Amino acid sequence: MLKTIGTLLVSAVFFISLSSFEAPTVKKEWVKLGSKKVDYRLDRDVILVGPQDGLFTKLKLVVTNGSLNMHKMKVHYANGTSQTIELRHNFSRRSSSRVIDLKGNKRVIKKITFIYDSKNVSRRKAKLHVFGKH
Repeated sequence: MLKTIGTLLVSAVFFISLSSFEAPTVKKEWVKLGSKKVDYRLDRDVILVGPQDGLFTKLKLVVTNGSLNMHKMKVHYANGTSQTIELRHNFSRRSSSRVIDLKGNKRVIKKITFIYDSKNVSRRKAKLHVFGKH
């Protein structure tokens, strides 16, 4: 009797585990490439990326803690080319940019340069976070 119950229990666990098995899928997830705490004036900052982070097709910016007036960003690729993206966007704290498509196919990013100024009334420095999508 105990042997039969044990066999049924093992069988049930086996079939439940098979039913929850899914084939691996390739997900296009957002990867954090870096963050910078910004100053209260017109400034230029660089976030270094590199080939170890992978190939990317899209970027997204998220601002936390304070407000930020982003003028433009320049994406420098590993092959020596670059792409200037005019943003001219006022970010409030806890806001994000549109999804920014990168030119060409999947690209290795060497670095990203940002030109911005901070209009922070709350006296808290904004923090800029950059995410890339594979």
